[in-house]
Amino acid sequence: MAPLPLRHFLLALAIVAIWGSNFVVIKYALHTLPPMTLAVLRFSFALVPACFFLRRHAVGWHNLAGYGVLIGVGQFGLLYLAMRSQISPGLASLVVQTQVFFTLLLAVRIRKERVLAAQWLGLALAAGGIAVIASHTDGATTALGIAMVLAAAFSWACANLLTQRAGRIDMLAYVVWSSAFAVPPLLVLALLIDGPQQMAAGLAASDLGTWAAVLWQSVGNTLFGYGAWSWLLARHAAGRIVPMALLVPVFGMGSAAALLGEPLPAWKLVAAALVLAGLAINLFGPRLLQLRATAARD
Repeated sequence: MAPLPLRHFLLALAIVAIWGSNFVVIKYALHTLPPMTLAVLRFSFALVPACFFLRRHAVGWHNLAGYGVLIGVGQFGLLYLAMRSQISPGLASLVVQTQVFFTLLLAVRIRKERVLAAQWLGLALAAGGIAVIASHTDGATTALGIAMVLAAAFSWACANLLTQRAGRIDMLAYVVWSSAFAVPPLLVLALLIDGPQQMAAGLAASDLGTWAAVLWQSVGNTLFGYGAWSWLLARHAAGRIVPMALLVPVFGMGSAAALLGEPLPAWKLVAAALVLAGLAINLFGPRLLQLRATAARD
């Protein structure tokens, strides 16, 4: 694989920094906006006006609808509800990365894919990290919050399978057009869960900082993040770009500690190390085994 130019490396680093720090931004927005209302605004601004400039690819409407509901309601709806009062931003950024292992297990179950021993080891390490978090629940992070974020990660994993079925696509356009199917159910849930009065009060109390937080998620996190990430993947081998995503929880926990004063006790660092080690083994393990087998044949 060709070396990654410095400017492309810095762009990838900026993307994962935005994705990681977004958990702090979510927490800031939730101080004013109810969770489902925030989700409605996020996906509304991700859809409009970008849908007028990006062409929808030849992907079935059922695929787009499934992805939109799974990401909008399943992932971010549950994530926002959990982050309102059930889990800290730093731990949320870490726990939601278990989507990698849910994707792996779903591929085994549905697509009958073979799992290597290294991937099972990665899964075991990550599960150990989640167990460490679950054994240290407190007022900021509860068992319910962990369960909700794990459910959000599972929804993300289900959406990943739909993306694979869609084939080679422009991921930015795919995310934008799928947002059209995320907004209606989120609006219904906002009316049921948040209630019209809380929705109106949250919108009335929103200042420039709140709207900046919303735009950070829809424009920065979604449009710029996915657009730039897809641009990088189109120009470099996935092995050069994808590993950078391991830094998302690093930026998530780091920004939560720096900006929100979220503590980083030893147990939290151990949990992060276990989960990140599991992610790294899942990502690099199959490639290393393949190289070893090739070397042995040679």
